[in-house]
Amino acid sequence: MRNAIDLGSGFIATTDNSGGIGEKTDDIVHVTDEITAQFATRVALLEQWAAGAEPISILIHNFSGKGSWPKYVGGVTKVFEEAGLGVPSISGSTETNMSLLQSALAVTIIGRQSALQAPENSELHWFTYGVPLVGEEVLTRSRDIASLRKIKAALDVGIIQKMWPIGSGGIKWEAQKMLGESQLTIESPLNVTTSGGPATVVLLGMASPDIKTAKELFNTNFHEIKMYD
Repeated sequence: MRNAIDLGSGFIATTDNSGGIGEKTDDIVHVTDEITAQFATRVALLEQWAAGAEPISILIHNFSGKGSWPKYVGGVTKVFEEAGLGVPSISGSTETNMSLLQSALAVTIIGRQSALQAPENSELHWFTYGVPLVGEEVLTRSRDIASLRKIKAALDVGIIQKMWPIGSGGIKWEAQKMLGESQLTIESPLNVTTSGGPATVVLLGMASPDIKTAKELFNTNFHEIKMYD
């Protein structure tokens, strides 16, 4: 697993947060609260899938004020609609005693494992799906962001054996972390050191017989990468 916590009995917890991004005057990045919640939820959902789990409940930790709550809920809902999933129960808490100058949010997802992860010694071929994007690029290049619906479809038919969302460390750093190889060399048409932002790109491991189907499903921004010591 990547950053997920195994709670035991098959339950998995994942989370992502955001600070200084939203609708407040002093925010560093100005976007709607709905968009802020979308990308935090996206990361937490991909972490669930990477752990072989499906969401069953969502907690929103809202430090931005009462007015932001329905917008955050709307952002969470939109992510699940994009993925073609029903929306799990949503609960959480809003900070109303103190008024912060900047927006702050965390989204935590509780899920239940429904799939076995590929053994560590599995012979997998590795691909990137999506493009590493950060900041304004996330808004202006939305077509280059890995589609949640396509990832879910690939998971459902069993062609993804292992998945690893890419965060701010970039593709190379995440691959080194995943494989436990600090001196790993990567060949890819993408920039492997730039931030992956809110998991706009993911690493996918699959067996040889599934590659043709995967190429047909993902179509664009799907690239094989080579990793070696």
